[in-house]
Amino acid sequence: MVSAACNRARLAVTASAFALVVAAGPALAQDAAPSQDATSVGDIIVTAQKREQSIQDVPIAVTALSAENLDAMKIEGGSELMRAIPNVSFSKNNFSMYNFSIRGIGTKAISAASDPAVAVSFNNSPLIRNRLFEQEYLDVNRVEVLRGPQGTLYGRNATAGVVNMIPNLPGPIFEAMLKAEAGNYGSARGQMMVNIPLTDTFWVRGAASLTKRDGFDHNTFLNTDINNRDLYSTRLSAAWEPSDRFNANLIWEHFNEDDNRSRTGKQLCTRDPGPSQVGAAPIANIADRGRMSQGCLPVSLYSDSAYGAPNGSGLSQLYILSGVGLGYDSPDLFARNPVYAINAGVDPYEGVTQSRNLREVATSYDPKFRASNDVFQLNLEYKILENVTFHSQTAYAEDSFYSTQDYARYMSNPIFNDSDGRYGVQGQPWDTATAPGGRFIDPQLGASNRMEAADLSLSDNRQWSQEFRVQSHGGGRFNFNLGANYIDFKTEDNYYVFNNTFTYLAKYFYDATTDLFSPISYNECVDGSEGECIYVDQTPISNLAGDGHNYFRSKNVVSTRSWAVFGEGYFDINSDLRLTAGLRYTDDTKKTIPYPSQLLLGSWDALGFGPTSGGSVVRGYVPMEEVKQNWSAVTGRLVLDWKPSDDILVYGSYSRGYKGGGTNPPRADINPAVVQYQALSSTFEPEYVNAFEIGIKSDLDEGRLRLNASAFYYNYKDYQVSQIVDRISLNENFDATSMGLELEAVWRPTPDFRIDANLGFLKTRIADGEGSIDVMNRTQGNKEWMTIRPWVQVPSNCIAPTDLVEQVMSHPLGQMLSGPALAVFCGGSQRLGSYDPDFQSLYPFWAIFGFNYNPLTDAPNGGRGFDADLGGNELPNAPRVTANIGAQYTWHLANWGVTLRGDYYRQSSSYFRIFNTDYDRLKGWDNANITFTMENSEDNIIVQAYVKNAFDKAPIVDAFTNSDDSMLTTNVFTLDPRVFGFSVAKRF
Repeated sequence: MVSAACNRARLAVTASAFALVVAAGPALAQDAAPSQDATSVGDIIVTAQKREQSIQDVPIAVTALSAENLDAMKIEGGSELMRAIPNVSFSKNNFSMYNFSIRGIGTKAISAASDPAVAVSFNNSPLIRNRLFEQEYLDVNRVEVLRGPQGTLYGRNATAGVVNMIPNLPGPIFEAMLKAEAGNYGSARGQMMVNIPLTDTFWVRGAASLTKRDGFDHNTFLNTDINNRDLYSTRLSAAWEPSDRFNANLIWEHFNEDDNRSRTGKQLCTRDPGPSQVGAAPIANIADRGRMSQGCLPVSLYSDSAYGAPNGSGLSQLYILSGVGLGYDSPDLFARNPVYAINAGVDPYEGVTQSRNLREVATSYDPKFRASNDVFQLNLEYKILENVTFHSQTAYAEDSFYSTQDYARYMSNPIFNDSDGRYGVQGQPWDTATAPGGRFIDPQLGASNRMEAADLSLSDNRQWSQEFRVQSHGGGRFNFNLGANYIDFKTEDNYYVFNNTFTYLAKYFYDATTDLFSPISYNECVDGSEGECIYVDQTPISNLAGDGHNYFRSKNVVSTRSWAVFGEGYFDINSDLRLTAGLRYTDDTKKTIPYPSQLLLGSWDALGFGPTSGGSVVRGYVPMEEVKQNWSAVTGRLVLDWKPSDDILVYGSYSRGYKGGGTNPPRADINPAVVQYQALSSTFEPEYVNAFEIGIKSDLDEGRLRLNASAFYYNYKDYQVSQIVDRISLNENFDATSMGLELEAVWRPTPDFRIDANLGFLKTRIADGEGSIDVMNRTQGNKEWMTIRPWVQVPSNCIAPTDLVEQVMSHPLGQMLSGPALAVFCGGSQRLGSYDPDFQSLYPFWAIFGFNYNPLTDAPNGGRGFDADLGGNELPNAPRVTANIGAQYTWHLANWGVTLRGDYYRQSSSYFRIFNTDYDRLKGWDNANITFTMENSEDNIIVQAYVKNAFDKAPIVDAFTNSDDSMLTTNVFTLDPRVFGFSVAKRF
């Protein structure tokens, strides 16, 4: 008879780590094998290594949560998984994706060409883009979370780990389920499932869910509730098993959402007032102070001042508009006075403050959110030999996403003056359509007397993948798993920013007929499709043509093709000792078509002196040459595990992971005579990690106590992190290390009482010598330099010598020419003189002030700022401590089992950026949940009540710093508020 140890060895595993079933619902006994004592912790079968095996026999860091586990802990979607897993954090990002971080490693690169660091899979099929962290779980068998690089079987994009959602598949027994739920915020949920065996060998299964609820957040300006949910999921599957040697299943899952979900939370800012003087030069003009202000200061997000609004007095477009008129107040040539579009020196955010409630915003523009996802999967298994099986998995997925919301989420002051009753140069009535009643009409944003801004994030993707594997099982001391796979992925991502002052500029300022020195004599640029006029797109946001230049557009078209071959061998050295060795060769090819942004770019400036706007395209977006990138990588793992008894496993492993690089979006295509860019890399490098891990896991006290521990060390090369620079997501690479401990325990002293807990300790460190420019602190405290906000075409702030700025502002012409003079410090100008042949300095202009200055050669990093020393800093979203404890007790009343369960989760403080300043710090936060469940085993009825976020906490769980020309505001993310609900489920 084959020994238990040999049976265990034949199951074979592929990596080192440990496993634990955390939390359990009333149906826990269903997880336990019949031979186990009623007080044992129980077991669960997983496919973490793409074969069925007990989770306790898998030396890989995997947490598996059954459907009962998920329901007991009220983990209803991927975003809540962190409450059950040590050293895991989660947050949405600013655009269309999310960051699921494992052991400090997540997806901090923002680019259409970037890949996730955690491979997200549906039934073992990797999905580069997906909605598994937005939709709610439907008819789930289990969710497996593998921690650590999975370099062999999962390969690319698994440097941090894998999240694998396993659905229930059709079976030979009829079953059905109906569930209805109601709760606060008008919540209504429904789920159903039916499994029908049509024949002895062919079965079908259908499942559906629907969720509707009112908004969690309140818009105080419109008195509306926003951030609601209206979504549904459906899944149809069929399985055919004509013999013991062959089986197949086909799955189609569809997800759809159409509501006013907010992509980000509140926007915070500590106002930067700008200097009242520079050296001995007083700065009295509010616009000049604004040009020396970066908008928002790098102050803690938890300070009272963070609930302000930015200093908008230096906004270039408003400065221009203050000199562009709406006409005269009288037709009389000698008695008339000019009336301007915007009063000179206006700050649209002067005196604006915000509610301290993170769930309240003020906007005239409620968000809109639409998402749709389809996944098709075909699985085939054929037993070639008694102990060798051939596997084929084919998958196709489509994903689309549409999200628009107010760009700031707080209201500006009124800024537009009334154009009614104004007169032109010849004393004739003016075109009153400009701002009738003081409300400018923007084709995308509508009519408003305020500065209005909104964004739009769009994404359309499709993916096809194929994997073949040949796998042995049992039959000797050596087994293997050999395979090959292929992925073809295509995406187009578009991100827009709309602002009604952009449209005003496009229509009334960037027009060759405009005369700035007689600002009321201009004509509206009616047709931007020809000549020098900038084209204004007249289509609404809901059906946008996308070819206008009255808004910012970042268009990114990327295709990825990847193929790999892999293999693992499992060798039983003896009955207690096993060696696992695996290798994978991956070849990635990415093709990117760059489309430079074209905000306000046209052929000529308003003065007629030359191309101040710097562009040559008046309509549409012209692609640059395709960028082709290719990488190949060898990854894998080596594992040695020792099992001295059936209850203890000790292991050690080395694994290597890889994630591909990509392209940074292109900046605006501006003539260097107008803006001299500091060179930035157009690409970023792949990531690599070498990971070492040791651990032990054990079942003690006759299976009543499960106690596991592991320690790991990662050496990371070229970790990808992005920040907004020059209106693009600039992705940079940094070396780093990560090390930590993970402890997990489950104790079931009686059949009715259970306690489970996990604890994670983590220490991440960016390597010495690494540096980057902090856009929130470009001078790094050097008093000899100061930050300047540039001309509208220059996308980013810059630093300038304080003494030269003082020299300019002390000059008699300094106040008059401060706008163009300060702008040239940033490498751009209004063309008020002649450039040298290299367009690098404006000699006649600087001669006025008695010096010559070239930011590209005379300032650190071309004027971008000083590098911040990152050595020793922690990685973002890597809290030192994460902990969860849960307890439940079951009472038996007649045919009813009554279970009360409570869960408490806490994570310590962390940082949301690599700079680790006080501004970057996220305070630690906690979360408590309670469930009360009644289950009638005879009638198969389950009644449940729950409270999530019982103490109604609203912590800031992550944040995102916006661009310089958005005045460095900060978008923050928080948890859902306290919710409670009641549900009834019936199984048939």
